[in-house]
Amino acid sequence: MDIKDIKKLFLGFWRSDNEKISLIRDVVVALFVVLILLTVLWSYTGQWFGAPMVAIESGSMMHRDEPFGRFGTIDAGDMVLLVKVNGKEDVLTRGFEGYEYYGEIAKGKGGFQSYGDYGDVIIYRKYGNTDEDQIIHRAICWIEYNETYGTYTVPEYGLTNVTSITISAVGLTHYKPSHSGFITQGDNPITNDRCDQAGGICNEPIRPEWITGKARFELPWIGTINLLFNDLISGSLWDDHQEATVYNVPSDCISCLIILIVVLVSIPVTLDIYDYYRRNRHDYQNRL
Repeated sequence: MDIKDIKKLFLGFWRSDNEKISLIRDVVVALFVVLILLTVLWSYTGQWFGAPMVAIESGSMMHRDEPFGRFGTIDAGDMVLLVKVNGKEDVLTRGFEGYEYYGEIAKGKGGFQSYGDYGDVIIYRKYGNTDEDQIIHRAICWIEYNETYGTYTVPEYGLTNVTSITISAVGLTHYKPSHSGFITQGDNPITNDRCDQAGGICNEPIRPEWITGKARFELPWIGTINLLFNDLISGSLWDDHQEATVYNVPSDCISCLIILIVVLVSIPVTLDIYDYYRRNRHDYQNRL
């Protein structure tokens, strides 16, 4: 079989009016489009054959006075793209106001910002445990632990070779972790008034190898569907003793999702109505 025969078979397959062949063709095209989209996502995120996106379950990254629809911040029900983190250098820390040392906030308006604040938002597993739910919080600073001398250096807060770490801004007092890593904290000031390491979320600094990715790009509201199905499967939607994650989604985000679904459904319906009207009008004119 030469190239001409292959081309002839392909064109026959592509142009066939047979219902079974048309169905197979539609499935092949759909799978091809999905493969292209996944390849683009995997290429950008570096998460080859992994999950390039996650649905946000909690409101720990919410900000005060967010506008209707909550664009630009991370809220429950959002889908967030995960870019692979290969090491400490891939994560930009926030730092803190008033400390002109390191961290993106020290650079002023020239510092990197994401989701309404300075620095990177990272997704990590507590203690690297794959059985634990993932946490999505902002990287505040980096603690460098010197095992030889038992001292710590935190450049973002001007601490150098100290024997314990006290940073009132994040709630740390005489903190003595066993290794180097990131201090992390959620943006929501109500539920996260201190860092994860002081609030009992993860007592140790976050090692780079615990990080599953850093947040880049947001699909607002779409993750609500994922949360709803997960709650249905787990039974938490009907369990009085287990709060369903879909209840964490703000009401305005649910409203926006409903509007989006209505718009998406109305487009093909409108096109079908228009096509029906156009054909009937054409037939009516022919009868005249």
